Amino acid sequence: MASYVILSEKPWNADLATRLAQRLGGDWHHLRELSSHALEAIRPEFVFVPHWSRIIPPEIFEAWPCVVFHMTDLPYGRGGTPLQNLIVRGHRSTMMSAIAVVEEVDAGPVYLKKPLSLDGSAEEIYRRASGVIESMIEEIVRKRPEPQPQVGEVVTFARRRPADSDLSGLADLDSVYDHIRMLDADGYPHAFLECEGFRVELSGASRAEDGSIRAHARIVSK
Repeated sequence: MASYVILSEKPWNADLATRLAQRLGGDWHHLRELSSHALEAIRPEFVFVPHWSRIIPPEIFEAWPCVVFHMTDLPYGRGGTPLQNLIVRGHRSTMMSAIAVVEEVDAGPVYLKKPLSLDGSAEEIYRRASGVIESMIEEIVRKRPEPQPQVGEVVTFARRRPADSDLSGLADLDSVYDHIRMLDADGYPHAFLECEGFRVELSGASRAEDGSIRAHARIVSK
């Protein structure tokens, strides 16, 4: 029986292996930590990586075919925090790219791409992306496409830092709304404003009919 691995630490991918096993058969495993020992025991045909923010070392991707899913139309948007970097650049949609892991980050050949809307909060987008990734994994397992080299100009994104969540300095309400929603997901530093002694963290943004923004506020000591 063929074995496969889903490598992801994010909650929106928790049931992905179970659903794929029901549709495709085979022996599916969900790993939240990268472990060569676990992979040696499983001996997977593919290691699918739907959401991962750490480097996969050569001893892993040279031993087992690793497929990472990157939320840009590669080679545009190589690098960290692609969702946030896309939204601050004004993108309303993107392509999800399934690529083979190689030594250079996000530079591997492409198995396939599928469109993805960037509407809604980060949490909503990541959950929508999980559904797109699920269909892409199914296609890779069923059809075994040969990955093709990336074509086009390379554009690299810099990984965003927690300090970049600061709302001060934004010029308009559209930018404020996008800033709040693009950080509204589990494990991400929420958008914030600071005043003397306090930090106001914002989530759950929505637009009112008058154009104003409503959001949930959490006030913490600095």
